[in-house]
This record gives sequence, structure tokens and C-alpha cells, in this order.
Amino acid sequence: MRESDLQSLLFDIVRSTAFKTILPLYQLGLANTDIGYKDNNDIVTAADTEMQNRLIDAFSTYWPNIGVLSEEQPIETQQAVFKNKKRPFWVLDPIDGTSNFAFGIPYFCTSLALIFEGEIRVGLVYDPIRDECFYASQRNGATLNGVKLSGFTQINQADSENNLKSTMAMVDFKRLPQALATELAAKPPYRSQRSFGASALDWCWIAANRCQLYLHGEQKLWDYAAGTLILSEAGGMSSSFDGSNVFNQSMQARSVIAATQPAQFERWQQLINQHL
Repeated sequence: MRESDLQSLLFDIVRSTAFKTILPLYQLGLANTDIGYKDNNDIVTAADTEMQNRLIDAFSTYWPNIGVLSEEQPIETQQAVFKNKKRPFWVLDPIDGTSNFAFGIPYFCTSLALIFEGEIRVGLVYDPIRDECFYASQRNGATLNGVKLSGFTQINQADSENNLKSTMAMVDFKRLPQALATELAAKPPYRSQRSFGASALDWCWIAANRCQLYLHGEQKLWDYAAGTLILSEAGGMSSSFDGSNVFNQSMQARSVIAATQPAQFERWQQLINQHL
């Protein structure tokens, strides 16, 4: 399948499923009518499960030889898919930002990535509230609704490349080491800080230069798989706290340092390393 055809088909599948499954409940204020809790106390809604099942059915129809690893599956199912190294597989988060969705906060998304031979080949993040689709494929660049993301990153970049004080940061304080969180709170090196609550969408907002710096202490595979590729293909950079790639061919939770521009990333990483 041609790259443009794959992008179009994935967008149509995810968008149409979101319009049928997610948006009606959200718009009617019914997203929190059927809430459950996972072992780690995270929220899961009926919409998460329905969105997951509908997307898996669609992917199985079009790509029967590609497995699906989704957030709401049992851990045994996830591990079985991940350990089959010879088979490509989708990494799916049916609703990233479930708490936002359940409580009426308009910041959540569906995240999808294709992994094959130890590499992230395709990433798609769809925001149904804004009808925005972020997409990237390996070595083909990243787009927002078909427009190259590299164009967005030129906005106001000159000053922020050389001065972190001019940047907007997205920082999840809850999962940071205490010493680092305390230092950033007491002496913020950026203009201002936000924490929106949907990791996959956070990556895309960094890629689109809506914020320039990113810091998160613990993300799962479905939180970062699509976003790392989208940011990289848009010209941004990321690593874990130890300097290694965020995607390390495992299902272990990973820390994240990221920035829209390489110069920003270098300064941001140096500053973070001083307090780890």
C-alpha cells in the first residue's frame, strides 16, 4: 500500500470510529456514566473498551497479519504480541487522557503506532475535539492535517532556541524525582509550565511548537510510541533521563526529556541532568 493511501485509510478508520464512539458520549456529558478502575487506580470507561474493540476489528479486517497491542488488553495479551519479534504490530491507546474525557476536559486523543523489526514505522495521533490528525512515517516527515509540521516549528523559534526562559514547558510533576520537581518549581528555567493530561497529544503539541519543552517521569509504550516518531520526524529530539532512546524495544515504563528544536533539547537536557 502506498504511503499516502495508508495515511488516508488510517485517518478514516480512527476518525470515523471516534465520531461514533467517543464524541457522542462526550458531547452529551455521558463519558463518566460507566467508569471502572484498574489495579493502578487509573480510570477506564466503557468508551475506552468499545473504541479499542472497534479499532481492533477494523485493523484485523484490513491487516490480518498485523497484531494489536492495546492499553486495555490483559497484560498477558500485550506481552504475547510484543514478544513475537517476527510479526509487525500496532500499539494502540484507544483514549489517551481518559480522566480528561470522563470529566469533560477537552484534551484527549487516540494514539496508534506501527512497530516492526524493533523500529517505530508509523505514528498517528487523532484529537477528536479539534479534529486534528498528527501523522508521521519513518523518514517521510510529520504532518498536522496534511501540512508539514516543520513549518509550524519556525514560529518564534529564534529566541527560544537560545534562551529557555522564552519557552513554554509541558511538565508532569507527579512522576518526577522529588529533588528535580522541587528545583523546577522553585526556580523555573522556562517562561511558564503546563500539564494537560494526555501524553500522546503532549508529544504532538511539542512537535507543533505549541510548547517547546517536555518532561515526564514515567510513560508506557502506548503513551510515547506514536509521539516519539512524530516529534522526531518534525525535527525535534527526545531521550530518557539516562540519555538512551525513549523506545528501547521493551514494555518498561520510560522517562522523557524532549524539545521542539535540537538546541533547546541540548540546553534542557543539560539542566535536567544537573538535578537527577
